[in-house]
Amino acid sequence: MTAADPDPFAGYEQGPYFCELQAGRAGDCGTIAAVRGRIAEIGLAALRERAAAAETDLINLGVTFTVYSQASAIDRILPFDCVPRIITAPEWRTLESGVKQRVAALNAFLYDIYHDRKILRDGVIPAELVLGNANYRPEMEGFAVPFGTYVHICGIDIVRDEAGGFRVLEDNARTPSGVSYVVENRHLMYRAFPDLMAGMRLRPVDDYGRRLRAALTEIAPESVPDPQVVLLSPGIYNSAYFEHVFLAREMGVPLVEGADLFVEDDRVFMRTIAGRWPVHSIYRRIGDDFLDPTVFRPDSLLGVPGLVGAWRRGNVALANAVGTGVADDKAIYAYMPRIIRYYLDQDPILPNVETHICREPNGLAYTLDRLDQLVVKPVGESGGYGITIGPRASRAELEAARAALLADPANWISQPVIGLSVAPTLVDDGLRPRHLDLRPFAVTGRETWVLPGGLTRVAMREGSLVVNSSQGGGSKDTWVLDTEPEAHDVAPALTGGASP
Repeated sequence: MTAADPDPFAGYEQGPYFCELQAGRAGDCGTIAAVRGRIAEIGLAALRERAAAAETDLINLGVTFTVYSQASAIDRILPFDCVPRIITAPEWRTLESGVKQRVAALNAFLYDIYHDRKILRDGVIPAELVLGNANYRPEMEGFAVPFGTYVHICGIDIVRDEAGGFRVLEDNARTPSGVSYVVENRHLMYRAFPDLMAGMRLRPVDDYGRRLRAALTEIAPESVPDPQVVLLSPGIYNSAYFEHVFLAREMGVPLVEGADLFVEDDRVFMRTIAGRWPVHSIYRRIGDDFLDPTVFRPDSLLGVPGLVGAWRRGNVALANAVGTGVADDKAIYAYMPRIIRYYLDQDPILPNVETHICREPNGLAYTLDRLDQLVVKPVGESGGYGITIGPRASRAELEAARAALLADPANWISQPVIGLSVAPTLVDDGLRPRHLDLRPFAVTGRETWVLPGGLTRVAMREGSLVVNSSQGGGSKDTWVLDTEPEAHDVAPALTGGASP
């Protein structure tokens, strides 16, 4: 750091928001101050140079996603920010416990609504909200899945408010994506910033593939001693195809498309050059509607005819189960605190963001009266699409939102604007505060395991609260600190000069 290469933190002001690189938190033990000091020593010019090299690295690795909301499909890299997000050990224990609790409640809820429907009979949730949900699948009624696990892979979107409290923003119980970036971001940090990583004691993230394969093996038919696992992808034009390739490689299993599989006598087989090969467990990255044209959309060319029948007869396992989409509906989300208390007899470890359900007259009236103060979201969308942020919306946008609410109240919820936490992020002016969230990933077979950390998504535009990659967001490496030696991913100390 010289006069020609100023302190990267010069001019950094976190404002009224909680800063994720704020020292002195419980469990910090000086790591955060050390990280800030090392970043200052690297200097702004070197940060920019290495960030550019990291971006080139991502392109060469093919770490891309596809945006379809443009005039045509465009492949993009997910912008990577070099300043890590740090979670202390006590903070992680709270997050991990809260995610496990939530996954347990989601699975109990799904079992109940497809069997006895006690929660509906007891009036905890309006029956029409569940049975009339577009993602409710009557085909699942009465069907028992292994271990009562419907949601094997779950991503819980969590934010931090101005006071530093964690809150759940959204549940992703269908096909949550982004875990490949968690692992690649860590590898990228080791390559591009060895002097920042040196000697840091971090929880590892490389175990995800092994854990996922173990869960998929556990749910396979019990009679099979060595189950064949595959990852079923819609193909190269899917926005998350890079992740499909990545996960298949990490698990050491075949990556297949619908045409690679067929069903005979209610058993699933894979076509290979050596003949047909039995398949026992499928991690499917295809939505319910396209999974089996004999059950759902008859025009689907992505799925496998007869797959659902083979699954129902216990000859193959599917992760996630069919019908999980009802659990991540944003209207159902509003009832999650009640769902947790109903099934687990516990208070939520991670509270929800206050949510108003516009299908209810009081919720609609509240939302319409305060439209310029609230965030309005469609219940079935994801990726940040369709959201209106009242305080930042134009008059025309507010009127459009009002018309949409009045036309179809059941399609909307509203929430207060949360001042999401910030972290230093490298932009044109240096390191500046940008808002972020966190998506931890949970894998459930017999038991639930949570990947330490998760995907930190960051809004690259100043003041933006929308962190989704489809809306221009980027990502950071997420560090979980710990004091247990066996849990450490210890970066080697540098013995010579730092690599540029």
